[in-house]
Amino acid sequence: MGQLRAFKDLIIDWEMTPEDAVAIYLEWGNNGYRGGYQYAVKGKEDHSHYFVVNTWDDKPIVTLLYRNSDGADELAVLPLPEKLADKFMKGVYNHKGIYPVNADVKQWLESELYN
Repeated sequence: MGQLRAFKDLIIDWEMTPEDAVAIYLEWGNNGYRGGYQYAVKGKEDHSHYFVVNTWDDKPIVTLLYRNSDGADELAVLPLPEKLADKFMKGVYNHKGIYPVNADVKQWLESELYN
C-alpha cells in the first residue's frame, strides 16, 4: 500500500470531518455551527488535507482530500482492509455515506503514512 507514503510530509487535519469541510470551505467560515473550529477561511490559499471514509460502494474506501474554497481534489484512494472495513461498517450501522475517520482507521492510516 505504499502509495500513502508519498504524502507523509503533508500536514493532515485529523479532526476535519466532512461537515466541517463544508462549513469552513464552502460556506466561507460558518465555523460556529457546532462550537468547533475557530478557523475562518480568508481566501483560496487556505486549504486542508484530511481523510474521509466513503461507504457508498460495496466496500468502504478511504480518500485523502485536498480542499480549499474552490473545491476538493482526491490525492489518494485506498480500500480499507477487510477486517477494519467490517468493524467500521458495524460502527456506522451499515449506513451508506461519507464519514470522518475513527480511531481505528486513523491508526491504520498513520502506519501507512509513516511506517
